[in-house]
Amino acid sequence: MKKKVIVFGATGNLGAYTSVHLNDLGYDVHAVGFRESDNGFFESKGMKYYSVNITNKEDFKILPDDIYAVVHLAGELPSRYTYSPSKLVSTIIEGTLNVLDYMVGANGKKFVFPQTPFDQYQKHNTSEIIFADTPKTFPLTGDHSVYTIAKNAAVDLIDHYAATYDFLRFHLRFFTIYHYHPNPFHFSNYKKQMMPYRMLMDRASKSLDIEVWGDPSRSKEMVYIKDFTQIVEKCIQSDGPGGMYNVGGRAVSLEEQIDGIIQVFSPTNKKSNKIYKPEKSNSLLAKLDISKTEKELGYVQKYTYIDSIVDFKNEMLTEPFAQLWGRKEDFCLDDEE
Repeated sequence: MKKKVIVFGATGNLGAYTSVHLNDLGYDVHAVGFRESDNGFFESKGMKYYSVNITNKEDFKILPDDIYAVVHLAGELPSRYTYSPSKLVSTIIEGTLNVLDYMVGANGKKFVFPQTPFDQYQKHNTSEIIFADTPKTFPLTGDHSVYTIAKNAAVDLIDHYAATYDFLRFHLRFFTIYHYHPNPFHFSNYKKQMMPYRMLMDRASKSLDIEVWGDPSRSKEMVYIKDFTQIVEKCIQSDGPGGMYNVGGRAVSLEEQIDGIIQVFSPTNKKSNKIYKPEKSNSLLAKLDISKTEKELGYVQKYTYIDSIVDFKNEMLTEPFAQLWGRKEDFCLDDEE
C-alpha cells in the first residue's frame, strides 16, 4: 500500500514542486492549500486537492486519516505579500499547532518543516559557519523579525509534540531555494520589486549591461528546487534521529553567478557586458554547514549551479505549473498594470 503524505502549502512554490516530486516517487500525495481552487492541477497529476485554512481547526475535518507523513510548507511569507505581523503569527504559530493536532490524530510518523536562516542572522556577512544545531536567535528589527520569532516558536512546538507523541521531525534551514515561478517579484523592506536574480536573468536575456556590485568574490550557496525536494524525500525515508538540518551546497561567488546567467540567458551573438561597481553594497555572505544533512540523511547535491539555471530556463519556457500559477504575462509591477 502506498504511504500517504499530506503536503500543506501545496499551491506555493516549494509545496507544488514537493507534491509533484513525491507523487512521481509513488507516494499517495494529498495536496492542501489555502486557495479555494487549484484549477484542476493536482487532479491532472493524479493527486487530490483540499482547500484548507490552517488557522481554522474545522477545515481539517475534510482531510484523510491514517497518514504516514506531513510536509508542512504553509504559512505567511514576508517576501511575497504586504507585511502583516498578525498574519505571520496566526498562520505560522497557530497554523502549525493545528497541523500538529491533525497529524497526531491521523497517526502520522514523520513531520517536515522549513526554518528560516534568519534565526542565525548574527552570522550573516561574517566568516562564521552556521552549523545545524547552533541555538536559535532572531533579528530585533526589520521585515523578517516577527517572521523569525514565529518560525522559532513553531520549531519549539514541533519539538514538543515530537517528544510527547513520539514521531520524527525534520526542520530544514535554508536561504533562497532557486526555482522558476511566473511571478518574478517579491517584497523587500516593504517594497515590491523584482527579485535580484530574476532581474539579472531579464537583463542578460536582453543583452543589457549587468552591474557587479561590491566584492565579486563573495559567495553564497545556490540550492536548486530539485535538490530541496530530494532532501524532503530523504526526510520521509529516514529512520532518524531527526532534528535541525541545513539545506545547502557548493558556494558560488557573485562573479560565477553572473557569468553563469550571461552564459545561459544572453543570446550567443550578443552577450551582456559586466560593469564593475566596487563602491556599491556587497551581496550576502553566508555559509551553512551541511555535514549533518549529508551524514544523517545521505544528501548529495545533484544540481551544479549551471545545471540549475539551464533547467530554470527550460521551465521558464515550458511553464510546467502554468495551470496552477498562471503564466509570466500575468504578473507585473503595480505601476505597469
